[in-house]
Amino acid sequence: MNREEARRRAGELMAQAREQGVRYVNLQFTDITGIAKSVTIPVERLGEAVEHGKWFDGSAIEGFARTAESDMYLLPDLETFAILPWEKGEDATARVLCWIHNPNGELFAGDPRATLRRALDEARAMGFQYQVGPELEFFLFNRQGSAIAPLPHDRASYFDYSADQAAHVRRQMVDALQAMGVVVESAHHEVAAGQHEIDLRYADALATADNVVTVKYTLKAIAQAHDLYATFLPKPIYGINGSGMHCHQSLSDLQGRNLFADPSDEYGLSEIARSFIAGQLEHARGMCAVLSPLVNSYKRLVAGYEAPVYISWARVNRSALIRVPKVSPGRQDSTRLELRCPDPACNPYLAFAVMLKAGLDGIRRELPLPEPIEENIFQFDEAELRRRNIGILPSTLGEAIDALLEDTVVQDALGDHILERFVEAKRQEWDSFRAYVSQWELDRYFEVY
Repeated sequence: MNREEARRRAGELMAQAREQGVRYVNLQFTDITGIAKSVTIPVERLGEAVEHGKWFDGSAIEGFARTAESDMYLLPDLETFAILPWEKGEDATARVLCWIHNPNGELFAGDPRATLRRALDEARAMGFQYQVGPELEFFLFNRQGSAIAPLPHDRASYFDYSADQAAHVRRQMVDALQAMGVVVESAHHEVAAGQHEIDLRYADALATADNVVTVKYTLKAIAQAHDLYATFLPKPIYGINGSGMHCHQSLSDLQGRNLFADPSDEYGLSEIARSFIAGQLEHARGMCAVLSPLVNSYKRLVAGYEAPVYISWARVNRSALIRVPKVSPGRQDSTRLELRCPDPACNPYLAFAVMLKAGLDGIRRELPLPEPIEENIFQFDEAELRRRNIGILPSTLGEAIDALLEDTVVQDALGDHILERFVEAKRQEWDSFRAYVSQWELDRYFEVY
């Protein structure tokens, strides 16, 4: 919207907010790791922020800027204005997501949201729109005062129906998300005790990334109100299933027609879809540090828990990296691809940007799609993996960083600024982990050696 439209819309939102007793607005953005950041202003100052921006010190934010280049400002995206359902009474608060700008008015190269928008603009120039529908898994743990104690609050398992606190809390989470404009497709208990899943409606990738960020802090707020702790850590407990963020994806043309569907194909896939899959398989290792960004992520990506390890695709095989879900007869317009390696600790803006750029690279180069692997790949020995040319995802964050630095397409998706800061942050994380002496080492080695 132009400046005049923004002024008018800001006035409407301020009037709406005052009618509902809202006194404050959080101007929100994320750092490069995907952590939500905000500065709070009185609701009366929203018009001023829209007109002139809200200045802040970028050098204090993870991966943004160094001291000599710290000045930047937030410009609210008024389409994202929403009232926080759990902030009521005297503290009634709304939030609005923001674009980050340099002093010269240009979009900041280190803004993850702008990084995704650049990738979407590139896709649009090719005649494509990119949609994503994520499935976010998370755990609810009992609180133990200030201590970190991963104690699941229930004993339920996959799709269990129960009338315990978990079902009640999940419904409140869905209610809060819907009130903020996030459309939830479904919510259910997952495989592990204390583990849950919320699936979001398929939508434009930028809106979906905004929703993923919203989901994370909304669920934490609702859990806290029930004296529980919600965590999106990929593998919080050894020996049980971890939490992923499977991402359903599709491309449509600029009129909204699904470009992945071809009813005459054995798998219902068009040539565009096949090349898109091939591109993501080609760049799977290079994307991994962005899609699975923690040391802990690689404790989820191990054989035996339905998390993908091998670089392959299939329809029904849940050990494959990319799956092609079946669609109902007559619903070819819902043809999509499910990428199974991302986890909910990722920055969704950066994750969707690299996923899109990898797929577009496959389309540009018309990469051929290898044969699908429908067998259980976990039962293959090394000789069979080599015979079928099946690659393996990185097994550690350190290996994933090295793979990223070998993949120019993924690097281009991030841009020079974010690439440099992201690699620097993740190298520090990996080096710190490698030097740390864990309780496992003490238990295993201390008395023996």
